[in-house]
Amino acid sequence: MEFVKIPAGSFMMGCSPGDAECYVEEKPSHRVVITRAFEMGKYQVTQADYEAVMAAKPSYFPGPNLPVEGVSWENAQKFCEALNGKRDGYRYRLPTEAEWEYAARAGDSSCRYGPLVEVAWFHDNSGGKTHPVGGKRPNGFGLYDPLGNVWEWVQDWYGADYYSHSPESDPKGPASGEYRVSRGGSWRGLARGLARVSSRYILKPGVRSIVVGFRCARDVAA
Repeated sequence: MEFVKIPAGSFMMGCSPGDAECYVEEKPSHRVVITRAFEMGKYQVTQADYEAVMAAKPSYFPGPNLPVEGVSWENAQKFCEALNGKRDGYRYRLPTEAEWEYAARAGDSSCRYGPLVEVAWFHDNSGGKTHPVGGKRPNGFGLYDPLGNVWEWVQDWYGADYYSHSPESDPKGPASGEYRVSRGGSWRGLARGLARVSSRYILKPGVRSIVVGFRCARDVAA
């Protein structure tokens, strides 16, 4: 897997200025500081990546360069744990929700980092299926497919009102909950309301779906 460095910095998290499609759980917009640089997967984890580590083929749409889907949050955790077992000098994990949005925005304050048809596979152009990773234009950090193709699991528990009281520095989500969060929209999502950097999709951590995959983050191991 390839990774890109995401620098430390700050941004406004949640509903973008002028975005009339936001849902209530995307509000209020609030300042967040990411205090440490980290690395983010350049692409969504592919089926080839997943099979190489887990010796499993969970996806509904088969193809080595397609994003893996049909994986639960728990499956994504096990994948990261397996990578950590290789002791290659990095600690692999899912990004926090704040890290994910910061990386997806890449310094852009709008709800999408480019014209949707140029940056994402979604309902109107996907043909009802996933597509090989990296086929659309990357964002400003060099990440491919933060929007569209498959939703991406993040680390956080979901809290409907968490944005109203989350810490400014490195928020990690509620301490507990019933649902985990995924981000970014999918091949099946409508442009309106879903294919935006602030969109949030929630599922129980054991649920597997053909519209949900993941992307890893990593830090230099201590």
